[in-house]
Amino acid sequence: MFSRLAEALKNGRFRAVIFDLDGVITDTAKRHFESWKTMFDAYLETRKGAGGSFTREDYLTYVDGKPRYDGVASFLESRSIRLSRGTPHDSPDAETVCGLGNRKNDVFHAMIERYGVEVFADAVPFVETLHDLGVRTAIVTSSRNGASIMKSAGITALFSERVDGNDLAGSGLRGKPAPDLFLEAARRLHVEPSQAVVAEDAVAGVRAGRAGGFGCVIGVARNGSERALIENGADVVVHAFSEIPVTSDAHPQKLAADLPVALDQIDSLFSKAGARSPVFFLDYDGTLTPIVERPEDAVLSAAMREALTALAARATVAIVSGRDLADVRKRVGLDRLYYAGSHGFDLAGPDGWRHEHPEGHRFLRSLDAVEGALGKAVAAIEGAQVERKRYAVAVHYRRAAPDDWPKVEAAVDAALADHHDLRKTGGKMIFELRPAIDWDKGRAVLWMLDALGLDATSHLPVYIGDDETDEDAFRALSGIGVGILVRDDETDSTLATYVLNGTDEVRKLLRAVGDRLGEAAA
Repeated sequence: MFSRLAEALKNGRFRAVIFDLDGVITDTAKRHFESWKTMFDAYLETRKGAGGSFTREDYLTYVDGKPRYDGVASFLESRSIRLSRGTPHDSPDAETVCGLGNRKNDVFHAMIERYGVEVFADAVPFVETLHDLGVRTAIVTSSRNGASIMKSAGITALFSERVDGNDLAGSGLRGKPAPDLFLEAARRLHVEPSQAVVAEDAVAGVRAGRAGGFGCVIGVARNGSERALIENGADVVVHAFSEIPVTSDAHPQKLAADLPVALDQIDSLFSKAGARSPVFFLDYDGTLTPIVERPEDAVLSAAMREALTALAARATVAIVSGRDLADVRKRVGLDRLYYAGSHGFDLAGPDGWRHEHPEGHRFLRSLDAVEGALGKAVAAIEGAQVERKRYAVAVHYRRAAPDDWPKVEAAVDAALADHHDLRKTGGKMIFELRPAIDWDKGRAVLWMLDALGLDATSHLPVYIGDDETDEDAFRALSGIGVGILVRDDETDSTLATYVLNGTDEVRKLLRAVGDRLGEAAA
């Protein structure tokens, strides 16, 4: 069945996939359960004879997958508690169905603010593959928090449409297990239900997909609920999307030597943009400044700063670097730009705009420890250099003798062995230890697009970079933007669309695009 589903997605039999959010794309089910339990347990203590505390079975039976107020009413009915419905505007202190629902919402938002939102590691690559195949995607959720959850997770730009609990209010649409939300998503995607796939982890959602006449209903059993999903109408059940053997040749890695030079493709670039406004995301080392032996020697030229200034007057420009935020911001020195330091863990922009990854702080102790261990281990290797960043520790070995390179990597691996919450990444003559979470330059760029309100329908994101870490951004923008690789002799293959030969060509491109935008505005 997995192979038949994959083939149907590749050959155009299915033109869209409509995903539930919580438990399918984002890992917020735990936070939802905890917030429901916190709210209900506190309320049940005020009701004599209302039974024991709220359990996971209660959550799955009465609440999961349903609109919030319907979930409250369903659980209260199971405990023979009758309250007036109230209105969605009720205070969280009100003893009404809506009041309790709003109380739960406050608890949930506090948890998200504290812990952030994780995305299942298999979800984004699967969605990106669908984009490569020309399959449209949408999110459906009964929650009224869909927009804020997606924004916090940095995934809004991945989906063409979102239908959520706010669409239920006053629209006449019914919540799950009725199929209305899924049917509305299909309507917005301009596909017939029979041409679309539904992916759901909740019984109510699977029932909704089946009732809507959708071409296929995927049950997503991340917590081992296969039997219940099949019994309620799932055509196929997966534990992760990686089990579906769907691949795309639409955007494979290409030989960098064969790609067109972006300077010769400015007309094509503007043709891709159409009516959309270009937004530029630029790496620093190797892109705005040449690669140097010592990272502290990478100085931005006056000519490059002038080109950036001219472009930023006509378009949104962001610098996305592995360097610390304060370091790259000081080196560029332009207040009109946005900055993402530490591969996007630490962000800032004009008028005090600021964001740090909510999970970053819990890795600082491990980073401190590996910094100390590597400092001692690498000190004996001539030419190797340890660089501490706020959310990473880098080891540069460009100046070390080739015979010593294995020693450098061995030292990095030894430091990593005691810290399983960190991961090793590579680059141009560099090893880097970073937090072991699903976050990279690509995820950071998508998050920034969401946070700044730069959706893909009205803006064309353009990313220019030279390194292995920039491939994450090229991958994330596949299908919605343009990747430009600054190639050198070390570059073999890439996910980029165009190339540039060195930082001087980067400067010329930025200047040419800025001039073109200025002419269009005149």
